[in-house]
Amino acid sequence: MDNFFKDTPDFKFHLKDPIVKKVVQLKEDNFEQSEKFDYAPLNHEDAIDSYEKVLEIVGDICANTIANNAESIDIEGPHIENNEVIYAKGTTEDYKALYDAGLVGMALPREYGGLNFPLLPYVMAAEMVARADAGFANIWGLQDCAETIYEFGSEEQKEKFLPRFNRDGATAAMVLTEPDAGSDLQAVKLKAVFDEEKNTWVLNGVKRFITNGDADISLVLARSEEGTSDARGLSMFIYDRNDHAVEVRHLEKKLGIKGSPTCELVFKDAPAELVGKERFGLIKYVMSLMNSARLGVGAQSVGIADAAYREALKYAEERAQFGKEIVNFPAVYEMLTNMKVKVDALRSLLYETTRFVDLLKAYEEVMKDRKLEKEERMEMKHYAKLSNVFTPLIKLTASEACNKIAYDSLQIHGGTGFMKDFPIERIYRDARITSIYEGTSQLQAVAAIKGVTTGVFFDQIKEYDALVSDKNCEVRTKLHKMAEKYQTIVKRVVDQDSAELIDFHSTRLVEMAGNIIMGYLLVLNSQKDEKFVKTARLFVNLVRSENKERFDYMRGFSLENLEMYKDVDLEVLQN
Repeated sequence: MDNFFKDTPDFKFHLKDPIVKKVVQLKEDNFEQSEKFDYAPLNHEDAIDSYEKVLEIVGDICANTIANNAESIDIEGPHIENNEVIYAKGTTEDYKALYDAGLVGMALPREYGGLNFPLLPYVMAAEMVARADAGFANIWGLQDCAETIYEFGSEEQKEKFLPRFNRDGATAAMVLTEPDAGSDLQAVKLKAVFDEEKNTWVLNGVKRFITNGDADISLVLARSEEGTSDARGLSMFIYDRNDHAVEVRHLEKKLGIKGSPTCELVFKDAPAELVGKERFGLIKYVMSLMNSARLGVGAQSVGIADAAYREALKYAEERAQFGKEIVNFPAVYEMLTNMKVKVDALRSLLYETTRFVDLLKAYEEVMKDRKLEKEERMEMKHYAKLSNVFTPLIKLTASEACNKIAYDSLQIHGGTGFMKDFPIERIYRDARITSIYEGTSQLQAVAAIKGVTTGVFFDQIKEYDALVSDKNCEVRTKLHKMAEKYQTIVKRVVDQDSAELIDFHSTRLVEMAGNIIMGYLLVLNSQKDEKFVKTARLFVNLVRSENKERFDYMRGFSLENLEMYKDVDLEVLQN
């Protein structure tokens, strides 16, 4: 199979963005890290070369190991043995291949054994891993937890836990949800009490739906303040699997991502270390962790979408009906083309979002050593604002689109796609979870709506518009009209002065903004590389009709209509 990095030129394209240059310079301390570490880059070109070489290794492992094991892992799955989760054989092989290549903890600083990579190449690696096997992407991708320990843990905790990722290939888990606390994390009940005699915190209670729950290092959300029932009583803790104080009571039987163990865990006086300050577990640390996870699901979704598109194209080129390959039928090549332009658009949004987060995190890191200049503080504030709304935007749009692309890919396969003879059956099942975990699409819309109501999305659209050259005046005119309609409908909804109405329309409004933003990103891409010219035009034509449908629906919608939805007699419907 072709190398997953080499067969996707978009990766190299997105590494060339001007923001990347600033991120790398900040990450490498103006390249002074080369004086401390002989494998640190000497300049920007050296850094990009390093990223590309590592990503090429990832691409090879994805193509020749992970993708080859995906089917057997889906069949075998993990199991519990002597209170430990045993991965499927292929999962162990996959993780060993990435560990042997030094790709566990790749975003960590070099003093902890990492490669000090920005998020951008790491997210690219995550996309490739997900394209190869979406279930395995969860296991490898949870090394995000190391970043949370680095950002908020004590120096002792960093020294104790972080080197284990690269040195030992440690796995990680986010232990957040409970039987009665799914999306509503402030309802978490797992109890944390400080044991004076043992001089340690101990955890007691049950956690459910925990991805990779029997990991080596877990970040656990628990209630540390007795008598509280909201977010202010929650703290974050590190649990070390070596303490053997957690029972893996159950492995969930799932529709998809079967290689990724989803556990029910029982904590029994489990010793744990407090991360940061008490009471900040949810409002600060989990929010940071979830933002990274949502970016990860964005990458996973793009990887799944790309895999689904490639499977559809391959099948359509080989399958003949009525005397010709089905790729030549308009009904099929329309679907394939729409899938391809959506993947290109989603990837552009994914890496634009990643660059925003990268620059924000780079400035946060610089602040540990020195005060930021006024211009730097302003820039950091700007990218923090963008990161806060673009992160739920990419999670929402990519997960919903990857489900649609997987659906269309299976449709192109026809009846054979419904069988287990082709990878699309597994890909279709794997796609479904992306719009559910790490915050459902509905919750992402509620988070991203701030970008609509505060004007952040529209201000960014205007920034993109100013960069469009005259040669793209035709597609620019279409984007202008889309943006005008968007602003008109935002004003209409907001002017009705109903928070409930805004929530009701949040998905429609956010998706409208996302379509316009992706359209502009593709146009700007086309000014740097002509291969995006056709994609930009096709995408804008496609989403223009989607946005018009949303506009027409909301334009004729009033508060009275909202009341009708609330007053529907469910008993009548049930009868």
